[in-house]
Amino acid sequence: MEEELLALKENDTWDIVTCPSNVRPIGCKWVYSIKLHSDGSLNRYKARLAVLGNRQEYGVNYEDTFAPVAKMTTSKYDSSLFLRKTSTGCVLLLVYVDDIIITGTDSSLITCLQQQLKDSLYLGTLTYFLGLEVHNVASGVFLNQHKYTQDLISLAGLQDSSFVDTPLELNVKYRREEGGLLPDPTIFQQLFGSLNYLTITRPDISFAVQQVSQFMQAPRHLHLVAVRRIIRYLLGTSTHGLFFPSGSPILLNAFTDSDWAGCLDTRRSVSAWCIFLRESLISWKSKMQDRVSKSSTEAEYRSMFTACSEVVWLRGLLAEIGFPQSHPTPLHADNTSVIQIATNPVFHERTKHIEVDCHYIRESCR
Repeated sequence: MEEELLALKENDTWDIVTCPSNVRPIGCKWVYSIKLHSDGSLNRYKARLAVLGNRQEYGVNYEDTFAPVAKMTTSKYDSSLFLRKTSTGCVLLLVYVDDIIITGTDSSLITCLQQQLKDSLYLGTLTYFLGLEVHNVASGVFLNQHKYTQDLISLAGLQDSSFVDTPLELNVKYRREEGGLLPDPTIFQQLFGSLNYLTITRPDISFAVQQVSQFMQAPRHLHLVAVRRIIRYLLGTSTHGLFFPSGSPILLNAFTDSDWAGCLDTRRSVSAWCIFLRESLISWKSKMQDRVSKSSTEAEYRSMFTACSEVVWLRGLLAEIGFPQSHPTPLHADNTSVIQIATNPVFHERTKHIEVDCHYIRESCR
């Protein structure tokens, strides 16, 4: 590693400039890492010169920073979208710090862009990206996190455990103060963080992960048992993921639901929704609502509100990259009262407290 860095330094031009008098420099250090392929084999060595931000002083050399990276939904959106056969010759470039995805419908444009970038960046066929494994087949693209899942199982020490058929026990609800406290919450927090990242390609564990997320601050033994059950479920499903078939029309379709007063501690409801690009699942969410709903109708309507916001954003993204939606996006719900309120221009006393959500959904449907 050291020899490679010395060779890099000898071959490149290094410019040393004088620090401006009004700038107070902070230290830095070299950080070395090894990049692996999804099968665990060596990909390449990496070296990064990292600024020691921990030495910044508020009011002296400390400012807010912002990292303009794409949200992970865009990656799934991108994988599905550019499999479609279109005549649009466009290229989309997604940048995640030092990882880049280049996709498009015009191979000549991609080749041209790669040629311009190859002198300063390492470019190759997309197979492994931020823990996501990308498998290209004739009928489409398959995304999963098999290696990441195996690493998570090893972290939990459950390699030799038996797998279970569901990520949560059926009809079981957990409370915040049920059972004894864990003496050290670190392992619970580590496992939860890994599970949360795994939901990028595993919508089937999203609700279970949301349920255990409520206990991050003071996890108990029963909560750790619930986390370990999710991981035991992964033992038998580690190769599961998302498939994006080619050739489908670019049409959005959304579904929404809620678990009314599902939390035994706060009686808040859980909003849940999923959005498809035709048959490709590209966005989903399972999240606790920020306030108590007085009825199942109110809980369902708030779930529709968050789903509607995501649909609006996705339609805007489609239009921005050249695929505007010519038809309204269906938003499916299973609550008759919610559907009636959404189409009824008159507010009644029992619905005034959700008037903002109602107006937003109606405006979006126009």
